[in-house]
Amino acid sequence: MSFWTAIVLIVLIVSITRAFRARHGADSHSAGLSEPAPPSRGDEEASQSEIAELKKRIEVLERIATDDRQRLELHDEIEALRERP
Repeated sequence: MSFWTAIVLIVLIVSITRAFRARHGADSHSAGLSEPAPPSRGDEEASQSEIAELKKRIEVLERIATDDRQRLELHDEIEALRERP
């Protein structure tokens, strides 16, 4: 097989593959064109409960980060545990 025959075969294979993907919707670009399905009621409720849980976690983290006295006590406890053999 010559060099030019191999080039023609490669171009032919790429062209056929692209045509197949375009026809069957397997192209990655066409996946973003369709509108997403609206969320179901269960999905919406699950998302709302997850958001509420995450907000509670953020409040706890903010409290930990802003309360210097407790933060220093926690630091002292961690250091005491490190010093143990």
